[in-house]
Amino acid sequence: MIMQMQGGISVGIVGASGFTGAELLRLADRHPAFDVRLATGDSMAGRRAADVYPSLEGAYPDLVYGTAEPASLAGLDLVFLGLPHEASMELAPELVGRVGCVVDLSAAFRLKDAAAYPRYYGFEHTQPELLAEAVFGLPELHREELRGARLVATPGCHVTTATLALRPLRAAGLLGDQRVIVDTMTGITGAGRAPTDLNIFSSIDSNAVAYGLHHHRHTPEMEQEIGATVLFTPHLVPMSRGLLATCYATPAAGVADSESLVEAQRSFYADAPFVSVLDRPPATKSVLGSNAVHVSASYDERTGTVIAMAALDNLTKGAAGGAVHAANVALGLDETAGLDRVGLAP
Repeated sequence: MIMQMQGGISVGIVGASGFTGAELLRLADRHPAFDVRLATGDSMAGRRAADVYPSLEGAYPDLVYGTAEPASLAGLDLVFLGLPHEASMELAPELVGRVGCVVDLSAAFRLKDAAAYPRYYGFEHTQPELLAEAVFGLPELHREELRGARLVATPGCHVTTATLALRPLRAAGLLGDQRVIVDTMTGITGAGRAPTDLNIFSSIDSNAVAYGLHHHRHTPEMEQEIGATVLFTPHLVPMSRGLLATCYATPAAGVADSESLVEAQRSFYADAPFVSVLDRPPATKSVLGSNAVHVSASYDERTGTVIAMAALDNLTKGAAGGAVHAANVALGLDETAGLDRVGLAP
């Protein structure tokens, strides 16, 4: 077990030049035990991190992005992988067992069914043993399994939001049939740093657009964690960061008001430091820059429908913060270390 001490945990961040990597660096700076030894970004190798992200100047004035070489990572206590899915799948076997804990932010090890990868991600999974070993990195659901884990697969932001809204209701037997509808709205940083036709200013400004209709790659991940058949439609909206999920389901027999739904969420998250159950719809700005998740649930009597909602910051709890949260649990640290429960307001 790694001791809790100031700067006592050596950290490497592979793929640190993207938005999630920059967020990891921000969170690592305020973590009482993290000491960043290496940050790689192959497309930015040789450039100073603070030249790419001026916000990092105060904490990392001398940090220069390197290249991802397994030998340079060996012996570190903690390595975050912010790489494309296949690249993480290929690199992880060279690191697991040679570093204390690997926390992968891609989808390479999230799905327990290897057969889903060719359909949803376009490649065959070649690491079945590591896939079986990996722990899904959502502490609110898998805290005990995470303790001491060598390989953690953190969930995507859409999956985190929808799962935290719906899983307590499924666990309490309050949902009827196996079908749920998940609609999400996400900030533009969810589309990544590289410019595309979808995320350039002229496309996103004053616009909202659905994408991944019918076959979004996060669908099987949601179904695995929620325990239901999911119809998922994400929407890109003109804000920098944040994610709001609105989920619809048929109630189980006997559900006739909102009280039992809210109580199920409160009970499920009684020991979850970052989840707050609201009696009103959540808002993305309330959780901005934090690892907080705001959830709510209600019953619509007119249509006989359960409505479950959740809001989080897609770069923090939905990505980098969720990864730090899972790493804290895996390494036996205070799970709130380095993470905020209060969003930036106004």
